Amino acid sequence: MAKRLDLESVDIFYGDFHAVKEVNLHVPPRSVTAFIGPSGCGKSTVLRSLNRMHEEIPGASVKGSIKLDGVDIYDKKIDPVAVRRTIGMVFQRPNPFPTMSIKENVVAGLRLQGVKNKKTLDEVAEKSLRGANLWNEVKDRLDKPGGGLSGGQQQRLCIARAIAIEPQVLLMDEPCSALDPISTLAVEDLIAELKNDFTIVIVTHNMQQAARVSDQTAFFSLEATGMPGQLVEVNSTERIFSNPENKQTEDYVSGRFG
Repeated sequence: MAKRLDLESVDIFYGDFHAVKEVNLHVPPRSVTAFIGPSGCGKSTVLRSLNRMHEEIPGASVKGSIKLDGVDIYDKKIDPVAVRRTIGMVFQRPNPFPTMSIKENVVAGLRLQGVKNKKTLDEVAEKSLRGANLWNEVKDRLDKPGGGLSGGQQQRLCIARAIAIEPQVLLMDEPCSALDPISTLAVEDLIAELKNDFTIVIVTHNMQQAARVSDQTAFFSLEATGMPGQLVEVNSTERIFSNPENKQTEDYVSGRFG
């Protein structure tokens, strides 16, 4: 069941450095929200705060509240590992476990949870690979190493691994930046399908990609180097790209800066 995310007065720090200030954002369920903006404005930092990966960095902290269907994921009673099971992550560069087989890559998360039943693992592997539009390409070599796939296939394998544990939210940090145009299109098509089942947040530097895949776009920027990044404007993607409210947003999406 896809869930909504609500960020209220979120401030993010690296030690004493104030990286991102006062983010208020609603991420609706079963939709794609794109984060855009110039380098260094905090897009990926905000993304990593959504499943508590930011706090893995020594000295890093988050203030304010980030709620998943009304439950604050930073509440002291909440287990961060459980948060990351519910809110999955796909990284910029494909990162399959190179020595593991394709199938074992997909079910790695389930094995960590203690699932041992072969029938269950086989079924989840097939379902997840189908969900990642990869099954037909790999079904005859499931026991071959995941590292032997092409870059685009590896990224879809990582998406299959992320959805195998049935998260409700999927975070994607520039998932196509290391891919060729054909592989990029395959991943974009996949994102359009996955939003039927998941709430998706994607960071992208590619304006056209944001326009193609997202329903809502959040534009981040910063006043100057060393200043905190901030959310400038959030609206439907169509509105952000055709008639933004903020001049800074208009300058960025039209290519006048960034």
